Amino acid sequence: MLQTYKVTGGDFVNAGKASSSVKGILKQLNVLAGLIKRVVVALYEAEVNVAAHAYSGNILVEIESDQVRIRVTDSGPGIEDIQMAMKEGFSTASKEVREMGFGAGMGLANIKKNSDTFNITSVPGEGTTVEIINKLTD
Repeated sequence: MLQTYKVTGGDFVNAGKASSSVKGILKQLNVLAGLIKRVVVALYEAEVNVAAHAYSGNILVEIESDQVRIRVTDSGPGIEDIQMAMKEGFSTASKEVREMGFGAGMGLANIKKNSDTFNITSVPGEGTTVEIINKLTD
């Protein structure tokens, strides 16, 4: 099953729609709640990162019988130092984003913690790609 979603930079009202949709699909497929939670947390964090840092983004979710593969690509400023960005508490979010309660510097760390496989690539001035794979079996 293949699902695609769009995320618009700065649109925090709709950030979370993809993760909510995927949660519903996984529930219908009778995936264990703990596994659903990991997928949803990782995807939600990725969505919010696009809304907070990029101009736009696309999410591709491939649900197979044994795993969920997620690819989030965005057009934006990219990440200058991925190693630094992975540190809990590090954030380049704007003051406005932080005032809305986002931008605490936990997004990438939470994605990694809630993924079985996590990859991130970024080209400064162009954008970032995050790949997440979660197994659907214990």
